[in-house]
Amino acid sequence: QVQLVESGGGSVRAGGSLRLTCAVTGFTTNDRCMGWFRQAPGKEREGVARTHARFDFTWYADSVKGRFTISQDNAKNLVYLQMNSLKPEDTAMYYCAAAATCSSRASEYRTWGQGAQVTVSS
Repeated sequence: QVQLVESGGGSVRAGGSLRLTCAVTGFTTNDRCMGWFRQAPGKEREGVARTHARFDFTWYADSVKGRFTISQDNAKNLVYLQMNSLKPEDTAMYYCAAAATCSSRASEYRTWGQGAQVTVSS
């Protein structure tokens, strides 16, 4: 059964850090593009970071570059999003997703987790 389960969300003050974890079952993380997206109330879902280990590819949205780091542990089939220097505008539901290729379009990602809420207060 293909499944993505996020954990690690929570509430922090601005400047704080959180690490999200995406536990993957049903396929090998090394074989897919793994991405993190987020959606704030009233806004469209946006890509935050994505990576394809097989092709040594990583991408970050300009808004998180230098603050967020995507990584994965292929032995454990886990994908992480380390978020540092968090800002109130980072508040959103964060989703882990998988696709065959690292498309910028959320519609290309066939498998999604249930989401993890991140709330950053000023």
